[in-house]
Parts: sequence; C-alpha cells; structure tokens
Amino acid sequence: MSTAREQPIFSTRAHVFQIDPTTKRNWIPAGKHALTVSYFYDATRNVYRIISIGGAKAIINSTVTPNMTFTKTSQKFGQWADSRANTVYGLGFASEQHLTQFAEKFQEVKEAARLAREKSQDGGELTSPALGLASHQVPPSPLVSANGPGEEKLFRSQSADAPGPTERERLKKMLSEGSVGEVQWEAEFFALQDSNNKLAGALREANAAAAQWRQQLEAQRAEAERLRQRVAELEAQAASEVTPASEKEGPGQGQSLEQLEALVQTKDQEIQTLKSQTGGPREAPEAAEREETQQKVQDLETRNAELEHQLRAMEHSLEEARAERERARAEVGRAAQLLDVRLFELSELREGLARLAEAAP
Repeated sequence: MSTAREQPIFSTRAHVFQIDPTTKRNWIPAGKHALTVSYFYDATRNVYRIISIGGAKAIINSTVTPNMTFTKTSQKFGQWADSRANTVYGLGFASEQHLTQFAEKFQEVKEAARLAREKSQDGGELTSPALGLASHQVPPSPLVSANGPGEEKLFRSQSADAPGPTERERLKKMLSEGSVGEVQWEAEFFALQDSNNKLAGALREANAAAAQWRQQLEAQRAEAERLRQRVAELEAQAASEVTPASEKEGPGQGQSLEQLEALVQTKDQEIQTLKSQTGGPREAPEAAEREETQQKVQDLETRNAELEHQLRAMEHSLEEARAERERARAEVGRAAQLLDVRLFELSELREGLARLAEAAP
C-alpha cells in the first residue's frame, strides 16, 4: 500500500469487523481494541480510500466507488460492501454521533468519487468536488477526529507562496509521509492509552483491596481485644466463684459436716439407749417418766431428721458449686480457643498485606 501521495481527510476510532468468508453471516473482529479508521485522498489518481492500520498491516484498504452504500444497522454499527476486496466491512462506534459523522463523510466522499469519474470520462480537468480543489493542487486535508472536540488536526499540503512545481512536489511528499506517520503514531498512542487505563484500573482495584484488608485487619484487632477482655472477665468470675466453693470445701465446712455426723450418731445412740431403757425390765416404772422418755425420743428423731435434711442441702449446694466451677472452666476454654483462631486469622491477614505491599509497584 503506497500512501506517500495520499492525505488523510477524516479519522475516527471504531472496532473493525469483517464478514466471515465461509458463512457470509458472522462477523470476525479485527482486534480486541478500537482502531483508527481514516479517509485518504489520492490527489494523483483523484480517488478516495478508507484505511485502517492494525499493527504492521492494513486491516481495511477499501477504495470508495460511486456504487458503494454505507448502511446503518444499529445506533452504533454500520457496514459497507467492497466488491474489489470481495468482503464486507463493519464498524462499531462508541456513540451514535460518531457513526453519523462517519456516514456523512462516506456520502461526501462517494459523491466526490462520482463527480471525479464523470469529469474523467468527459476528459475534463480532474477535480475533487467533495473538497472543491483542482487536480493540480493538493487538497487541504483537515483531519477531523470523531472522538470529540479538541482533537482536530489540520494538515496543509501546499504553501500559499510555493515558488515552483519542484518545491511543491517536495513539500507534498514530506507532508504525505508525515500524515501517514501521524496516523500510525495516533494508533500507537491509543494503544498505549488503553494499556495505561488498564494498569490504572488494576492499581485502583489493588488499592481498594488493600483498603478493604486494612478495614478487616482493624475489625479483627477489635474483635481480638474484645475476646481478651471477655476472657479476663470470665477468669475473674471463675476465680470469684471458685473461692467461695473452696471455702465451703475447706476445713470449716469439713468440720461442720463432721460435727453434724457426730451429733447424729450421738443422738442415735441416745435414742437406742432410751429405747433399751424403756424396753427393758424396770421395777415399777412410772407413767410420767415413760411419757417423758417417749417425748424425748420423738424430739430426738425430729432433730435427727432436721440434721439429715440440712446435710443433704449442704451436699446439694456443694454439687452445684462444683458444677458452676466446671461450666466456668469450659467457658474459659472455649474463649481461649476462639481467641487462638482469631489470632491465627490476624496473622494470615498480616502476611497477605505484606505480600500485597511487596507486589505493588
């Protein structure tokens, strides 16, 4: 493809597709990213071409003819058929405005190509009707970017005070080569811009992940501190509960139980003695003494029952104290295990943050 004598007159960015030559139905994308698509004007042959360069090869090299038609198939997609290349090209734009600008420029170029063919057939002077310039002049080539305002690039192929044809041809060649290089540089610029955007997005995601991990780390620290406080409270509570229980189980309580048991035994012995005395032979027992003795026996039995009841109550209280102490110990053990798990998770989180900090550029 020789573009030394051509000038770009319009450029835009679009995703380029070609029809599948096998099925003639499916679209095959030319690349993963949008490419620069430009209209070029050949002043020597008075023809217009649509060119898109991807890397080191031309993705689109289509000469515009009067019988071509650009069709809008959706709000952001258009296509045209090139019989010379035996294919159909499709362009996907970023907005409907870009598609409309490209379609309008297609109609202008198509009309210019038609008028140029008619002039050529009539043997008249070759002109570029779409740009309003004669063939002996190099058409002005405003490179209008469809990506938005502020990106308009204006190229002039001929100086207003050019002294002669030789100087004019030399300037035209320099400007043509510069325009082609500009298109390639622009394509490289957009590729670098896409790569930069991807890297910036990845950096933002990494920063967001790091911030989230820091929040999780703070939450884990707060949870670990709360668990430490809970463990300390449980230990203090267990110690306060164990102390009364130990006091109950100490010498005082043992002595009290022993005294009660000794008293019960003494009373039992007195009861047995009284029973034996009342049951044995006596000489002329008096009724009053017998009744008094029976009353004492009943009182002793009642007292014995009360002492046994107190003994059972104290044993029950002792069992409850022991059970409460075991529950407190179990609660402390569970809290300690949960604290170990939290500390392990905190350690893993710190290691992850360290690896992220080392991997960050």
